[in-house]
Formats: sequence, structure tokens, C-alpha cells
Amino acid sequence: MRTVSLAFGLLAAVAATGASAQSINLTGTYKCVQMCRQGLVGYQAFITQNGPQLNLLNEAGEPSRAWPDWFAPATRIWVENQNQGAVYSPDGMLIQFDNGTIWQRDLGLPLPPPARRRR
Repeated sequence: MRTVSLAFGLLAAVAATGASAQSINLTGTYKCVQMCRQGLVGYQAFITQNGPQLNLLNEAGEPSRAWPDWFAPATRIWVENQNQGAVYSPDGMLIQFDNGTIWQRDLGLPLPPPARRRR
């Protein structure tokens, strides 16, 4: 009985570790909100994710490849051309690069309020 419990516990631990290493999909449009290249605050940046591989286009139009950071794959990425890492929020709404640049996910303009009908 003890062996069965130990085997079950070991299996559960291995399954939980694999699931916790999953990262979120960062594909989308972002706006640079702080420490932007060439002072381009508010300009758009783009990320396209295919599995663990990422393609970035920063606010200055410079492309780069990125992938999960070796030491913290569930919370950080490594950006090749910029030779720096970045940490992202658990919901993927913010990305903060090691040099201080911050990208915020651009969800577009908010929907207008519903039109009021006149009687």
C-alpha cells in the first residue's frame, strides 16, 4: 500500500511540474509606454508566437527573435538581437525588458457606449 501511495504521489508531482512550466501566448499588439527607443512612447510593437518561439517587432520597427529564458521559462523571455531578457506579467498584459522598456498590451479602443433610444 505504501508503494502505491508513493508511486501515485510521484506521478502527481511530475504531472504538476510539467503543467506549471507552461507559458501563456504573448501574440498580439503592444504599446511602448516607458523607456522607448528613440523616444517613441505610444508607438506599437508586435509579438507573434509559434510554440515557444517568438518574433518581435519593437516600436522602432526593429525585428528580433526571442524564446523562453533558460532559467525562468514560465516568466521570462530572452530577446536575441537586443541581447537582453524580459519578464512578462502572468496575464501577458505587461512586458518589462531588462533595460527598463515597458510594453503594455494594446486592446484597441474601448467600445462606445450603447446608443440611447428616444421615446
